[in-house]
Amino acid sequence: MTAATPHSTDTTHPLATTARPRRRRLPSEINILLVLLGIALIYEVLGWLLVGQSFLANPQRLTIMILQVSVIGIIAVGVTQVIITGGIDLSSGSVVGMTAMIAASFAQSSAWSRALYPALTDLPAIVPILIGLLIGLAAGVINGALIAYTKIPPFIATLGMMVSARGVSKWYTKGQPVSGLTEQFNFIGSGIWPVVVFLVVAAIFHVALRYTRYGKFTYAIGANVQAARVSGINVERHLVKVYAIAGLLSGLAGIVTAARAQTAQAGMGVTYELDAIAAAVIGGVSLAGGIGRITGTVIGTIILGIMTSGFTFLRVDAFYQEIVKGMIIVAAVVVDVYRHNKRRK
Repeated sequence: MTAATPHSTDTTHPLATTARPRRRRLPSEINILLVLLGIALIYEVLGWLLVGQSFLANPQRLTIMILQVSVIGIIAVGVTQVIITGGIDLSSGSVVGMTAMIAASFAQSSAWSRALYPALTDLPAIVPILIGLLIGLAAGVINGALIAYTKIPPFIATLGMMVSARGVSKWYTKGQPVSGLTEQFNFIGSGIWPVVVFLVVAAIFHVALRYTRYGKFTYAIGANVQAARVSGINVERHLVKVYAIAGLLSGLAGIVTAARAQTAQAGMGVTYELDAIAAAVIGGVSLAGGIGRITGTVIGTIILGIMTSGFTFLRVDAFYQEIVKGMIIVAAVVVDVYRHNKRRK
């Protein structure tokens, strides 16, 4: 029997097994991006076959699509952080409606604003913006405090806020819309500014989650809350922070929504929370917690926008659009559960 030489190719030897280089995994966002390109190509082919037009060759259509999903994207950035902690936020859409109504009421051109500020025609735009952000922040703090300190499930706490916030938005003006907003306030929702706000928010929290202690704590709580507590993380205080940020971003989305529509109605933001959760899940955020990135959520938001724009382009009835969207959300969750179970094995 001869000893194996250093150049032996015997792969059964334990050293040979350990010496194999590990394959570098591609970022999960690459797969999501491929899904995005695949959906766009499908619409392109169907466009030529059914409509006789190109789906991708119309810059105006793509611009409108991005503008439409920018508000959902702002909400989804906050919802992503909540889901990473293992929670959920069902109140986002109602908080959008509530903050839109309250902020717009302070952005109106009215006589009482001139009485408060004799040198100005109207209240400066910073006033309704700050009020809207504070309202959203307060809603998020209440959600976080209920979840962190009373230990009730996030589903119940945010469901209660969803109903209450919608009630406040209807009560605030007795169901009447708020219009006559100042041009300074409306500027926030004009042109590409909603998209700019969305991208800036996404960039800030992408950095915060990946490179700061806030992000490390958020992922740690979602991965194993008991281990996070043992390691010295104040879980309750951090959860309040995460939900407060989600509420703040919902308030920002409400401000942008009112400014873009140049009016505010109590029904604004209906089902926005579901679209935001869908964007996060499609973007690879695990409902089990501890996994997800803002970049994936951004791509997931664009996927939702392309789906909606594509259905409209193909003249598909709105009812069918909702059916297909629901099926895609369920499919994304099934894939997430499969990946989670595979990792556990």
